[in-house]
Amino acid sequence: MTSSVLLDAGVVTRCRRRVHLENDPAMADAPKAPPDPTGEQRRADAMAHRRAVADRMATMAGSAWTEIPLDAKTADRERATVAALSAGAPFVWAPQLPRDPAGGRRGGIDLLVRVSTGYVPVLVVRHKVTDPGTGARTSPLSEPTPMGIRSDPLRKVRPQPRDQLRLAHAQRMLQSSGFAASGRSYGGVVGMDADVVLWHDLDAPTWPGARTALSEYDMRFADRLAVANAAASGAEPLARPSRIVECRSCPWWPVCDVALNEARDVSLVVRGEDAFALRKLGVSTVDELAAMDPATKLATPLVGMPLSDAVVLARAWLRDLTVVRRVRKVRVPRADVEVDIDMESFGDAGAYMWGCLLTGKDIGERQGYRPFVSWEPLPDDDEARSFGEFWTWLMRIRDKALAHGLTFRAYCYNELAENRWLLSSAERFAGKPGVPTVAQVNAFIRDPAWVDVFGVVRDQFLCAHGKGLKIIAPVAGFHWRDPEAGGENSMRWYRDAVGMDGAPAEVSQRQRLLEYNEDDVRATLALREWMSSPAMDELPFAGDL
Repeated sequence: MTSSVLLDAGVVTRCRRRVHLENDPAMADAPKAPPDPTGEQRRADAMAHRRAVADRMATMAGSAWTEIPLDAKTADRERATVAALSAGAPFVWAPQLPRDPAGGRRGGIDLLVRVSTGYVPVLVVRHKVTDPGTGARTSPLSEPTPMGIRSDPLRKVRPQPRDQLRLAHAQRMLQSSGFAASGRSYGGVVGMDADVVLWHDLDAPTWPGARTALSEYDMRFADRLAVANAAASGAEPLARPSRIVECRSCPWWPVCDVALNEARDVSLVVRGEDAFALRKLGVSTVDELAAMDPATKLATPLVGMPLSDAVVLARAWLRDLTVVRRVRKVRVPRADVEVDIDMESFGDAGAYMWGCLLTGKDIGERQGYRPFVSWEPLPDDDEARSFGEFWTWLMRIRDKALAHGLTFRAYCYNELAENRWLLSSAERFAGKPGVPTVAQVNAFIRDPAWVDVFGVVRDQFLCAHGKGLKIIAPVAGFHWRDPEAGGENSMRWYRDAVGMDGAPAEVSQRQRLLEYNEDDVRATLALREWMSSPAMDELPFAGDL
């Protein structure tokens, strides 16, 4: 049987509704969100990274290297790829694999590497694929084949399921065209560090239920192919709109946003699996969820929250309430001396700024905002200097507060990011001036004096529109100076601030980043003061809803 559509590897990690919309002829002229500048920049960075890796590998491979021109027509690229593979070219860069009408597949991969019985796929990505540890199976970049696999004593695999699924797509296309190596299916990934090839055994059970990467891919791809074929033929849609995390960056969100609000869809309040579970119970709208008895016992509990919380959130949504109290008395840890901390990072390249706001009783230190920042384009060793200075200052503030007989606390909003870079910086810059040991960082993270304000909000409030700082702080009366303030936009500002694209706007964009960071730490202080104020008595209580 031949599929009426051909899909690329991206569909297996894409929303089912998006797959429908992309293949529905009736949606060809539907209004879509404008391209996201930050997303476009990430794609440009990824292309530049792949080009740099290709140039290095081509130099090492010499005459064994064959490159398929990316600017040629797809059909011409496909013919050139088939010719190179048929001739047994050892390394084929940017191949366009033969279309697979029977399987419904199209696409390519970054690199195909010849082994004795055929070809194996290799992916080049601009994110980390390993962490410090042991047990990853790698080979040197100069030997990018499974024949050079060894157990790496310095690296462990960082889970990146999307990479394995993209490799599985290429493997199925190689198999359908007769160019795949025989035996077990392997795929390689060159990550951001670009110093080794990480190898995945695509036949090994790595998914829940002992599924392999190939079997997981097959299951997902068959589902997306059915969705796409139904859309292309005008049949009853197999995927209805439902709000998920990816919606915020999807070009089709304007279409789904209208449909979900018109339907008052339950996913406007609960996400993902919980929305699906409620629909199976016949609860498909916010109104129906709000009408439920919060004490109802479900055969299978919701994943994201208790049903009672979901019901209250639905009732809050109907009343246009952003925040309601889960508890009668809101409590937030306070101290005599307080430091609010916000870290700014550039992707996986590093943390270039640690912004701090010192408030509270006088201990002989200048109060107010203080940034510890490196304006050298990351990755760069100057990051170690700014981190070491930040840590030294923070410990001095803590020690002076305690020496004065005062209590001390440091605060952030959502500690996952800060903790990640605290530990990573300690590992990467061990022995540098001012840099703590990993044990010292772990002791700080475990100390009750390190407070995650996000956790305080999560435990004591129900938030109908999300718990992000940019959503909650305005309820407390705080507003950012920059109307475009946000993590995604800050990536673009950083590129300009350090001149990564060759045309730095250093003064304006550096100041913009400093003000954005300062507003973030002031927002966590404003939120904490609001939670400590009599305003809490006026905030609706969940039990009253």
